[in-house]
Amino acid sequence: MDTDLTAAYARCQELHKRHGRTYYLATRLLPAWKRRHVHALYGFTRYADEIVDRTEDLPPAERAARLDEWSSRFVAGLHGEPVDDPLLPAVLHTIAVFDLDRDDFASFLRSMAMDLTVMSYPTYDDLLDYMEGSAAVIGTMMLPILGSSDPAAAREPARQLGFAFQLTNFIRDVSEDLDRGRTYLPDEDLAKFDVTREDLLAAQAQGRTTGKIRELIEYEVTRAQAHYEAAAPGIGLLSPASQACMRTAYALYGGILDAVAAQDYDVFVRRALVPRRRRMAVAARALLTPAGSPVALPGPAPVRR
Repeated sequence: MDTDLTAAYARCQELHKRHGRTYYLATRLLPAWKRRHVHALYGFTRYADEIVDRTEDLPPAERAARLDEWSSRFVAGLHGEPVDDPLLPAVLHTIAVFDLDRDDFASFLRSMAMDLTVMSYPTYDDLLDYMEGSAAVIGTMMLPILGSSDPAAAREPARQLGFAFQLTNFIRDVSEDLDRGRTYLPDEDLAKFDVTREDLLAAQAQGRTTGKIRELIEYEVTRAQAHYEAAAPGIGLLSPASQACMRTAYALYGGILDAVAAQDYDVFVRRALVPRRRRMAVAARALLTPAGSPVALPGPAPVRR
């Protein structure tokens, strides 16, 4: 492997280790040869996200121009042109090694561009359209790297796991997203529980939730659980060497829902986290679990409304 490619993989791993602690821990359970490719995908998604979310002091047009310029470099690399970039060589190498679907990457970049102009989503279907690119395609990108005994059957569970992880993040990060002017909880859901954006901002300012917002968050947790439930059969379809990794990621992201429920669905009092001791215990348990074993649905017992 040439020096530039080695450095690009190292850069992706550094981004993953710094920003994706939960997923990074799970990735350590993969065979060594697979890890760098997962780091590459994480680096790609994280770098695009940073262009969108870590340049908030710039005008929207300039942020859009930066994303477009980086996307153009990526597309040029896909067509075999030399790429001067600190991490894209690793991404392009991973795409080539596993013959990943390039449409998934286009869909992802489309959703990242949406974050520059779309501040809310009227319906859950609208949010799903966004999450198709921001989350579901991550699952389908990962599938060839993880390996599967039945890739066709594993594809939809992989997409569902992307939805589950993304919605979990949205539930946990309501306050952080408000700081960016965004609300990912659909407008129709807010209306269902008689909650306004101003109510969310007031709860954020006070550092505690209200009864109506608590019911809203409980509802979203139930919705996320449905995606975890749909994703669960896919874990057993993965290559045995990859199951401990995804079993850990499934349990730890789902553990965020447990933490939200444990603080009575108040996402403003503190950021819901899975303690380090539990993260390590989950990883150890996953290593000892026989391949093909079922996974436990995260969160409290579903509330049907």
